[in-house]
Amino acid sequence: MNLYFRDNFFSAGMTEILNEREQRVGHVDLKSAFGSSIEVYGQDGRLLYQGSFPIFSNKWQVTDANGGQVGVLKSRLTFFSKKYTYDTAGRGSYEIVSPAFSREYDITDGSGMVARFEQVNGWFSSGAFLLNNRCVDLDSYELVAVILGMHAIQKRQRSAAN
Repeated sequence: MNLYFRDNFFSAGMTEILNEREQRVGHVDLKSAFGSSIEVYGQDGRLLYQGSFPIFSNKWQVTDANGGQVGVLKSRLTFFSKKYTYDTAGRGSYEIVSPAFSREYDITDGSGMVARFEQVNGWFSSGAFLLNNRCVDLDSYELVAVILGMHAIQKRQRSAAN
């Protein structure tokens, strides 16, 4: 399933999740311009996942609708690529990797690539993404929360570098 979704310029407000036919299949609530927390809702309007940085942490925590931890995303230091690890609760660990100047990312487990996404926005606009998920163990809406968390980590790193 292909999903299109985006961040807002000020990281606040509602954004739609669309399928390849540009039909609305959910939405993301970007909770605040001053914090980095999100809620991901399905097609029926039901809360599915939440994502946020715990206090004094650079790790992105993904929880289910009841607040139970689903996984944790963390950045890994590399010189010639962008790497992240998403550790799930009982479903294994996934690597998110992209060459240094690429806007395409592969999500892999021990057996190979399970999903791919790319950043499809312009350089000076808010983050917009196209997700192609082929993994049975990772829900597409969960990956929306993970990808927006990766985007939040990147924004934090750029802000800290300035």
